Amino acid sequence: MKILITGAAGNLGSQVVRHFATAGHQLWLLVHKKPLPFDASALPNVTVCPADLGNPATLNGICEGVDCVIHLAGVLFAPRPARFLPLTNVGYVRNLLAAAQEGRVGKFVLVSFPHVEGETTPERRARGVLQSKTEVIHFRTRLEAEKLVLQAGADAGLHPVVFRAGVVYGKGIKLVEGAKWLLRHRLMGVWRKPTWVHLIALPDFLAALQAAVENEHASGIYQVADDAPLTLQAFLDRLAAHYGYPRPWRLPRWMFFAATWGCEAFALLFRTPAPLNRDVIRAGMTSSVADNSRMKQELLPRLAYPTLDEGLKLL
Repeated sequence: MKILITGAAGNLGSQVVRHFATAGHQLWLLVHKKPLPFDASALPNVTVCPADLGNPATLNGICEGVDCVIHLAGVLFAPRPARFLPLTNVGYVRNLLAAAQEGRVGKFVLVSFPHVEGETTPERRARGVLQSKTEVIHFRTRLEAEKLVLQAGADAGLHPVVFRAGVVYGKGIKLVEGAKWLLRHRLMGVWRKPTWVHLIALPDFLAALQAAVENEHASGIYQVADDAPLTLQAFLDRLAAHYGYPRPWRLPRWMFFAATWGCEAFALLFRTPAPLNRDVIRAGMTSSVADNSRMKQELLPRLAYPTLDEGLKLL
């Protein structure tokens, strides 16, 4: 298959590229400003294509001969998310869908997350629906993008796949590497209210994504997560114990919003990325637990790392 991958220079995107490069597919990597974190010339089945998802003129012919698009590109760590997320979460998808329809692409995979359904728990799991009650801008705009992809499938005949992945962890994932650094320097803090998270180990994420791409019948919404959701606080405590560091500080909520205000103000003043913004903190404080039954029935019947107990060996 010829597969176009957006966001190939990102942390998760580069992991996807490395995985699919060894699976016998021809890869077309769409990159913009950020360079690839590896030497693409060393991979004979990889072609790098500069383009700007915000500029439809740069996408002309980009999907010619492409069998499947995997869309991972986006922006998260910047100030004032209400200003940019409608473009990066919705506009990018609209522009790419138009290019995919013009190129008669057979399948379009949007990598998303169960959080788009808002607050969910082990008793009330995300079920793969398109309704949500959430004030988080990132969730609302990504849900709008999901609807665009599914509607394009109905209108244009391509197979739409919404790949709602839980929190991915494993070797080389910056989220875990950052947490390890903060834990080591006693800088990691977490709010006191228990917040549910649903994890997926990187190898299982990649295996499920490959199945979604290669299975010609795969279509619709898949919730990609392991079998054992846990609280964010428990996850961070487990990481601390695994690495031999003290557990994170328990801090009041207001301190995190104060920190985001400082980060956003600094980023606006000096035009730098914002490691935190208010929308990111609201997202992090939203519990998310998914029903992974459809994923296990159609994509990945057996997880290599069904719980964090098995997955810790990856770290």
